[in-house]
Amino acid sequence: MTIYAWRLSKEKFSKDAFSGEGAKLNGGRWNSNGIPMIYTAEHISLKVLEILVGLEDPSILPRYVLFQVEFDESLVEVAEDDALPGDWRASPPPLSTQEIGDNWASGARSAVLCVPSVVIPSERNYLLYPLHPDFGKISVGDPTSYNFDPRLFGS
Repeated sequence: MTIYAWRLSKEKFSKDAFSGEGAKLNGGRWNSNGIPMIYTAEHISLKVLEILVGLEDPSILPRYVLFQVEFDESLVEVAEDDALPGDWRASPPPLSTQEIGDNWASGARSAVLCVPSVVIPSERNYLLYPLHPDFGKISVGDPTSYNFDPRLFGS
């Protein structure tokens, strides 16, 4: 079965949106600094929410692009909810969740890891590991401009 996922990227970084460098430099909920990772979501709306919860400056929003991503379910490992640590939704992200992603990546167990969203736990994010041998089996569409609804910011 084909799975579709979505990635929003700042337009200025669109050429490198699938390198994993941003997460490698800054770390994230599911990876430590030094581990490249690409964060995608199962729905555009979830990806928008994931961007908004971390947004510090709404003026940058007009400069985002959207990518559609496709991959076969055979490339996916699922992090089961009942196996997650009790603090997996904590802010800032705890070391326990970073260790999950780091161990998955270092073990090269799959090209994609399916994890629950902290924003909406019943929905899923897909982490892509760009150094996995099967990463080339992931199809990435061309970027398209994405316009956030200004009402999100009281405009």
